[in-house]
Amino acid sequence: MIHALFETPSTYRPTAAEMAAPVPPVEAVLFDFSNTIFQMIDLETWLGRVAAASDRADVLEQAGAVAGIARQLRDAFRLPAVVALQEGRDLSPEQHRRAMRGWWGHVDFLRGVEETAYRELTAPDAWLPYPDTELTLRALRARGLRIGIVSDFAWDLRIHLARAGLEDLVDACVISCEAGREKPDPQLFLKACADLGVDLRTTLMVGDNPVRDGGATACGMRAYILPAEQRTGDRGLSEVLRLVA
Repeated sequence: MIHALFETPSTYRPTAAEMAAPVPPVEAVLFDFSNTIFQMIDLETWLGRVAAASDRADVLEQAGAVAGIARQLRDAFRLPAVVALQEGRDLSPEQHRRAMRGWWGHVDFLRGVEETAYRELTAPDAWLPYPDTELTLRALRARGLRIGIVSDFAWDLRIHLARAGLEDLVDACVISCEAGREKPDPQLFLKACADLGVDLRTTLMVGDNPVRDGGATACGMRAYILPAEQRTGDRGLSEVLRLVA
């Protein structure tokens, strides 16, 4: 029993029978949203939309403008005051807007047009599915699996699912701004399973953050963590199909 002293803290306590029985097959898959099945439009496209909506297109026409703005964004994000604003930003739309405005206010191009920039960030077509997202969701649905989303997101991400024509492939969404909690809070994963009507031990969580998304394991779920990289092609979601085979 000495090893029990070093176990990872968990909210899940399997019975002796469950621990002795074979691991049950996966019946449901939960996905993180941002950088897992959807991604924001690229920086240049977003800046172009902001420029067009705020009469600043001439700024982007200057040589190296986008690279310069990107550099200012990175530098500003490291400022202590900006870092502090990001804490809990996905708990409500108001907190997220305040965090973004506090960040963008340090960037020359975005200063004074923060509301326009925010509108373009949250537009239905500002978030796009990866090339392999729809194929994966349809393949899971064809196998009879339930599908859910558990995401730290500051507004209703269903508008992006609808814009991409994927809303009918998702059975439940648990979003931090609606739940008032952020991952890895176990209540988010528990609610998703309850909404789907599935057992925790038959559920797989897929995401890109080992702390936030991997927190599902404390509830007795399995987790698959994708590399945290800015993909421009397939996200690698086909591996999920292998895990539920």
